[in-house]
Amino acid sequence: MKRPANTALAATLLLTACGGSKTLTLPDQPIDRAATCGIVAAAQARVAMTDIKKPLPFEAQGKILHYATIAASDTGTFEPQTANSVSARMPALQAHVTDGKWQTLLPACAAAYPAAEIKEVTLPASRTDALLACDELAGFVTIALDGQNSIYGHQLYEYRQLKNTLDHSLVAGLRARAGSGLAAQQTERRKAMAKASALGSPVAVLDQCKAKFG
Repeated sequence: MKRPANTALAATLLLTACGGSKTLTLPDQPIDRAATCGIVAAAQARVAMTDIKKPLPFEAQGKILHYATIAASDTGTFEPQTANSVSARMPALQAHVTDGKWQTLLPACAAAYPAAEIKEVTLPASRTDALLACDELAGFVTIALDGQNSIYGHQLYEYRQLKNTLDHSLVAGLRARAGSGLAAQQTERRKAMAKASALGSPVAVLDQCKAKFG
């Protein structure tokens, strides 16, 4: 998987996120829309902190990433380049969003991305489906936040360990489903990642993955 642009970049720049008087609307363009909601999520997390200079909570980083994965899963097959594009747009749109009434976009983002509002995660009933979803999501998050390893190293280490376990557990099921060809297996993996994006915030999903398979 191509390394995603670091979505955490936008979050770390949001040292002030009180907003201004400018009225905002959610963009129609899918990549800008997802990037805007990621910025809104980062701003919401930032203003909830007592010390805005500290790193965002790991769960908040997961929610920011979620908008990129949802946008990249729109076709039912995860498209890494779309996730990269969403992440790359965040720094460019950040000032426009946080200088305006970003709080008014919270309902619009919730309506546009209902998966980002899921509170209770349920993994797929099929063991192979669940393994694939967990494996792909763990891989994506560890790569996406690799640049923040000094801050979130403990969580990312756990995800890497989880992915190693899942890779071994997946061998037979993935081969039974897709055969031994790498291209067919990659197709199944990207479909699984798209399904994982619909389950809820990545951190909440991976908590369930650790509980079930870790």
